[in-house]
Order: sequence, then structure tokens, then C-alpha cells
Amino acid sequence: MKFIIVFAALFALALAAPADVQVVRSESDVGPESFKYVSETSDGSQVQAEGVLKNVGTEVEALAVRGSYSFVADDGQTYTVTYVADENGFQPQGAHLPVAPEA
Repeated sequence: MKFIIVFAALFALALAAPADVQVVRSESDVGPESFKYVSETSDGSQVQAEGVLKNVGTEVEALAVRGSYSFVADDGQTYTVTYVADENGFQPQGAHLPVAPEA
């Protein structure tokens, strides 16, 4: 399952890149209960994530992922998103993202 997630993320990165962009760094380590990957392209885009399987062997087994991605937009600015994805959902943060008002 983790291999599919890592593969899908790297595949999406490759599809999103223009034809003249090259992968300059790609590292991954996939284990039975965890994974880690880093990728960087020549246009300055970067992605990294680290995940671990929580509550192994129980009915509430869940994958917890921490990561980030960044890219250079058409305006020349680099945008970075850091995130946590776990049993509480996808929780992105970035200087350019709106923040919900305090309750």
C-alpha cells in the first residue's frame, strides 16, 4: 500500500512537470511499516514525505504522513506547503494558504 502511495506521488510529480524539466534528485526508502522519499526537479520543485503505520495489527491501523512540497509559480515566487495527513485528515499549511478564523 505504501509503495502505491509513493509511486503515485512521484508519478504525479513527473506528469505535472513540463517536458524540459529533469529530475535532479530522487531518493526513497520503503519499509514494511514506514516510508520516506525526497524528489527535486531542475525547475526548483521539491517534494518530501515521511510516513509511518500506526496501531499496527489493530482495527484502527492508520498511516500518518508528514511532508512538504514546493514549486516556483508563474509569478516567479516559490510556494511551499507543509502538511500532516493522518487519522484527522489532510492538514496543509503555507504562507499563501488562507487560515480559518478562530472560533
